[in-house]
Amino acid sequence: MDEATSLTHTPPMNILPPTPAGLESLYNLCRKVYPDQANPLQVTALLKYWLGGPDPLDYISMYANPGDPNENIPPHWHYISFGLSDLHGDGRVHDISGPEGVSGFGFELTFRLRREAEETAPPTWPATLMQSLAKYVFQSGNTLCSGDHVSWHCALDNSESRIQHMLMTNDIQLKTTHTPFGTVDFIQIVGICSEELKAAQQWNGAGVLDMLKRIPSAGGAWHITDMRRGETIFELDLNAHDEVERGFELEGSNLSGVSARCSWVEQDPTRLDVTYLKEQSNEQTDAKVKSTSHYNTQGIDLQHDYGRGSSFQLNTSLGTRGILESTELLHIKKLEGVHLIFNLEAGSLLPLAIRGRVKHGRHFTFKSMLGEAAITLVAHSVTGTLVDMEHPFVAQGSWLQVLIPDDLAQDMAVTFQVLASPEALSLPKTFSWPERKLSITIVADKA
Repeated sequence: MDEATSLTHTPPMNILPPTPAGLESLYNLCRKVYPDQANPLQVTALLKYWLGGPDPLDYISMYANPGDPNENIPPHWHYISFGLSDLHGDGRVHDISGPEGVSGFGFELTFRLRREAEETAPPTWPATLMQSLAKYVFQSGNTLCSGDHVSWHCALDNSESRIQHMLMTNDIQLKTTHTPFGTVDFIQIVGICSEELKAAQQWNGAGVLDMLKRIPSAGGAWHITDMRRGETIFELDLNAHDEVERGFELEGSNLSGVSARCSWVEQDPTRLDVTYLKEQSNEQTDAKVKSTSHYNTQGIDLQHDYGRGSSFQLNTSLGTRGILESTELLHIKKLEGVHLIFNLEAGSLLPLAIRGRVKHGRHFTFKSMLGEAAITLVAHSVTGTLVDMEHPFVAQGSWLQVLIPDDLAQDMAVTFQVLASPEALSLPKTFSWPERKLSITIVADKA
């Protein structure tokens, strides 16, 4: 009997399946950053998303980062997600793409949480936060980019913390990596206060990130979130307000649109009727709660940061891709007069839309959170629009474009100053320009 036939063939015991190639590529990158933590603590989806489970992220690794005392970087926990990019490459979750394309959604989420002296293990609530954001991405198809900001409206850890919203930035240690299924970026979540969110909305996310970076106690160079931070950058740096205002006046705002509670009707501005909005507001509230997880009862309001181009394109990242697809064959209708309705939260952004966008020759879109309706305010210098001076109101299906000439923009900038103190408003509040056949009503937020 030769040697080959004399070998005993028995099935291998306790052999784990090989790590998927996309996941292994990301693990290898993490090992380079954390060579002494080859097997970090992980939060794992018990029933994988591709098997019908509720959580899109297969894994979230939690690393202990020692920081760098010489650079004033404190010890912290570093959370890294796995699942927004294509881990498997076989179509079970994401469309198959080659190594030269983008892997899945093209990014993974990270988060850096300041480590408290008494902590011996990382808190797991950031994993819940990351899963909530991942669900938003999977359900909407919208990606997250550096400079984006997310209105969360409650403490990220469900405590009494002032850190109640998020900015997105590029992770300083995890650079773009190439996997067999495409490239992957690492987008880091940065916890911020309400005042800092407003500054990012008014000016831009990148500017606020730079301000946070300069203040160690507000996150520092690595943008480490401290849930115990009790002071905003405006309390820590008395020049911060002036810096934001200068940037806003000189550069305008990079925020070109938001998801909002809004509506519009073709209506004679002399005959205003906002009662019909009550039913819509109730439906919007119901739809918003149903579409989000129990962790974030206020829902996800993603707001994207964009550049300064004056050519017009309705931003698909606001979920308006469906508008264009469903209305591109519909008849374009030129309207005689319009009545716009916003809830107070959306209406408070009208000064930004006018002063930070329209007066700088740009456009701003309010996309309804309920359905396909959208309202785009357009400066006269923006090209590629449906509106002109003769026809300032044009609808394509449920998408309305409103031309705001320079003189009207100046008038609105002054008129909307009252929205800077929304708590003093008696609602509903209507602003009318009868000669232009335009009215705007602000209604109360739904509880």
